[in-house]
Amino acid sequence: MMYRSRRFVLSGGFAAAALTLTGCGVATDGAGGDSGAGAGASDGEVNGDITFQTWNLKGGFEEYFTQLISDFEEKYPEANVEWRDLPAEGYVDKLSADAAAGNLSDVVDMSPPAAYTLATAGMLVNLAEAVPEAEADYLPEAWEGMTFPRLEEGTYGFPWYLNTGPYFFNTELFEKCGLDPANLPTTYDELFDQGDVMAENCDDVTMIGHLPTIETLGEYGVQLMDEDAAEFTFNGPKAVELIRRFADLYEAGGFTDESLNNLLTGEVDAFKAGQVASMPGSAYTLTELKTTAKDVYESVEISPAIANTAPSMAIHTLVVNESSKNQATALAFAHFATNPANQMAFAKEASIFPSASGLLDDPYFTEEDSTDESRVRVETAKQVAEAKVWAPPMFPEASKTFLHDQVAQAVMGKKDPQDALDDAVQYANERIATTE
Repeated sequence: MMYRSRRFVLSGGFAAAALTLTGCGVATDGAGGDSGAGAGASDGEVNGDITFQTWNLKGGFEEYFTQLISDFEEKYPEANVEWRDLPAEGYVDKLSADAAAGNLSDVVDMSPPAAYTLATAGMLVNLAEAVPEAEADYLPEAWEGMTFPRLEEGTYGFPWYLNTGPYFFNTELFEKCGLDPANLPTTYDELFDQGDVMAENCDDVTMIGHLPTIETLGEYGVQLMDEDAAEFTFNGPKAVELIRRFADLYEAGGFTDESLNNLLTGEVDAFKAGQVASMPGSAYTLTELKTTAKDVYESVEISPAIANTAPSMAIHTLVVNESSKNQATALAFAHFATNPANQMAFAKEASIFPSASGLLDDPYFTEEDSTDESRVRVETAKQVAEAKVWAPPMFPEASKTFLHDQVAQAVMGKKDPQDALDDAVQYANERIATTE
């Protein structure tokens, strides 16, 4: 495999998700009674039973979580943790149903958009009030990713695992389509300019395999919300410029109808099939290419993420149910699971990156060995340190889907880019109003 040293995701786990609780009602007396922080937490004793729910992690990491729980119960002999793991399919719907029925687990693995909806409904513990000292234990950007300014600057989840990823390039396709594989694009302008050349020289290869997302807009330099996070503002000139670049590439044949519909798996499949020459990826991408697309793997070079600003970072967190009967135990377990030692152990098991302060300075993330995997890990760790959680927590899945549809119409020339973005902003702002 080729690798360029220049200046990312538990599969299925980093797809941003949001709960839709509007209209279903939120119970106050289910999983933990109706007394909130007072129930089983007033004395601060770590004891009693709690439930811990994860998102599609049992299959590959059962040994890790079994040991994690055993270690916690050894530290707190009067506490007992029941682990529940749900499949990726339908996870958000199950969270929504459990929340509505008052059956939410005590400690839950979820993404910021889902946490934002539950926090807005008063269902999650505000860590800034319950354990304010915990902020120092995590990377500032990770803690900020769970701090929701619209909710009195509350922080509603312990940062857990992070990921971002470099760009993957198929250098064989660059050579085939008249481009220099020693001069890979490092900026959006270069990416589009080389995409135009690729479109002119190759009918069956494209440079880009997916439409821009809200994260892409952030990376491109678009202001996503106003300073008070009161409304979305991603319909300015910078955003229009990006959509027009995609539309021009589409008109030139450098962006396909298939790419209009591609999500993560579709883009990876197209890259493995030699139909797309570049894509963002992760350590998991490298492993998948190595095992399922060896010919492509041999032609891959890896570069830092293409971003005009900071690269995008995905984050998973552990939230605590405000209605937990044993809130002190739930808080203690969530904090324990995300402490430096346990995050480091999980990072080595799962090829993800820790949110705990200081861990990215560990030699595991700073020193390469002779493997491609270590090179990707070290380069990606550098990127994690400077990455940003671009997707606003109040931008739910419905808004993501609507933005995708509007951008697709604009790229195909069926709608003016400004009108498409205006409509997407209006839709997203309406979702804020209905959520709150």
